[in-house]
Amino acid sequence: MTQQGPAPSLAQDQRLLARALVTLAGTPDDYSGLEGQLITIAQLTAQRVAAVSYASVTAQRDGAYTTVAASNDIATAVDEAQYAEGAGPCLEAMETARPLSVPDIAATMRWPGFRDTAYRLGLHTSLSVPLFAGRGEPVAALNLYGHDTAAMAALTAAVWAAYDDAAPVGPDHADLDPGGRELVDGLAGAFRVRATIQQAIGATIARHHSTPGGAYAMLRLRAADTGASLPDVAGAVLGEQPD
Repeated sequence: MTQQGPAPSLAQDQRLLARALVTLAGTPDDYSGLEGQLITIAQLTAQRVAAVSYASVTAQRDGAYTTVAASNDIATAVDEAQYAEGAGPCLEAMETARPLSVPDIAATMRWPGFRDTAYRLGLHTSLSVPLFAGRGEPVAALNLYGHDTAAMAALTAAVWAAYDDAAPVGPDHADLDPGGRELVDGLAGAFRVRATIQQAIGATIARHHSTPGGAYAMLRLRAADTGASLPDVAGAVLGEQPD
């Protein structure tokens, strides 16, 4: 179900999108406010990133894919065409945990339902980006739909670089607009948070001979007991001497 709310004031904080992505990466997957974070990310992406005409967020709820946030009904319609077909870039991005781009929607043959709906609504290109929360597994896909294929191609290259290197945007990405750089900076920061938590899970497994799920639960419980964030707990675990 699509949800929309008042847009954050970008004049107050021009780094809000990057911070929202980093915060999501350190948020426990069962946090009640997770959906609100996804709504904010979709809204800010559509507002801030020049290559993006519309943005939405796909997630699984009760075993089915649904749009939990959308900047426009056009994005929702393209998402729903993929759900109806049971296939599309947003679903594949979540399933593979890798970004998936469609450089030229009219030319793609893989997803006819997605292609026909998106093209009919005037879209030319798309990029779906998996989003991670504290456990480190995809909780959603951020879907970026656009009209400008060249601008989306530059953004896609920068997003892939963030996934491959988990590094901030550098001179090679100077052709991005400020919103695009903010998005990629946020993804890179999210990967650094994810790496810290995963390392702490590994350390906890080694010390307590637990499973990955059990180790994550230990970190989650420690964060709840101390009132600290999950990334702070992970950093503390990594700073402790082995028994």
